[in-house]
Amino acid sequence: MSKNHSFTEEQFHSKNFGDDFIWGISASAPQSEGAHNIDGKGFSIWDTFSERRKKILNGDTPKRASEFYHHYKEDIGIIKSLQIPNFRFSISWSRILPNGVGAINQQGIDFYNRVIDECLANNIEPWVTLYHWDLPLVLSQKGGWTNREIIYWFEEYVTLCIRTFGDRVKNWMILNEPMVFTGAGYFLGVHAPGEKGLKKFLPSVHNAVLCQAIGAKVIKDENALANVGSTFSCSYITPNSKSAKDIAAANRIDALLNRLFIEPALGLGYPVTELPLLKKIEKYIKSGDENIMRADFDFIGLQNYTREVVAHTYFVPYLQAKVIPANKRKVYHTNMDWEVYPEAIYEMIKKISNYDRVKKIIVTENGAAFHDTITADKIYDEERINFLSNYLKQVYHAKTDGHKISGYFVWALTDNFEWTEGYYPRFGLVHVNFETQKRIIKDSGYWYKKFLKQKETP
Repeated sequence: MSKNHSFTEEQFHSKNFGDDFIWGISASAPQSEGAHNIDGKGFSIWDTFSERRKKILNGDTPKRASEFYHHYKEDIGIIKSLQIPNFRFSISWSRILPNGVGAINQQGIDFYNRVIDECLANNIEPWVTLYHWDLPLVLSQKGGWTNREIIYWFEEYVTLCIRTFGDRVKNWMILNEPMVFTGAGYFLGVHAPGEKGLKKFLPSVHNAVLCQAIGAKVIKDENALANVGSTFSCSYITPNSKSAKDIAAANRIDALLNRLFIEPALGLGYPVTELPLLKKIEKYIKSGDENIMRADFDFIGLQNYTREVVAHTYFVPYLQAKVIPANKRKVYHTNMDWEVYPEAIYEMIKKISNYDRVKKIIVTENGAAFHDTITADKIYDEERINFLSNYLKQVYHAKTDGHKISGYFVWALTDNFEWTEGYYPRFGLVHVNFETQKRIIKDSGYWYKKFLKQKETP
């Protein structure tokens, strides 16, 4: 566990982390851009899933989202006003390649050129995520991530991005949270494209592992000086009791949620010993894949929000494990029913830092959804401020304990479309009225600005 550092609010600020620590804020195309069918954009799996499946809270869709497509200058201006030096956003695959491959949509290219140029004009460094879950619908109709051909589709897409934007973009993330888009999208069916079962999940996992490595290689082959990583969702896993069965169940969930994608990239293969169901993935592995799976990442993007408490159960196939929700445990939690447990981010930084081949770690997402108080043009969100402050103190503890942490990005810039939860959870440092698209910086946004510009305490 981390050391017990104590700070007053005036003493705790960005300078404590050192001058080379990277500070930023994050967003994604499908959650913020809107403009789902204009200027030549093709449909993505989330465009159709949100309508066809009726799986989204309140019937919400990402058609408008927070309209970053139309408000990008305003939003980048807000980033500048908050003195945030780095902005992570994603490129929509279907906006620049409407059919996933083949014909290029120049209007989509032009949009991202404008976004990148606007960032640079405002002294904001762009950090680009290549895949943030919005697979082109045409490719999904061909099997999407279950079709091994995706390694060639993805290679074409990444090549286009690095050759088009690589003269100005230095920092790249290949995939966003592959465990989530494969698990929720191809095993549980609760996310787009809504597929279910092990026969969908396992090939999607292996193909995503191949793609995260192939994407990194494509970028490095084009520009050896590019800063390349990929982002991994992770939750600190603890057993519900000290029983051997609960401990074994927690180890299986840890292997699934925290090790399944990072370990192949590090040349360690799949965690089959702790997760025997992965033996079935062998049928999808071809000769030479073990070498292709390994990626030489410059950094690992860590995305942590909470911990999960796990108990053994015979009623969950394959895993014999269940996660006990925060509300059932009667612990303090966010609107996503995620326990507020700041020590989780320390433990995950420590865990990933212990891998030999991890060079550095950047927290590419951390944040919280709470009920904000709106009064005229003021947004009071003290709970979010406390959340960020307490998690950042754990990030600082990890740094002082010698772990490989070198950056932190808040999720998210604006309130946006939060997948199956629609527009109910609000993560943004900037409030968005989704009817008028009016932006108001929340108290947490001003807090982050103050945190970033603080000087050393005399």
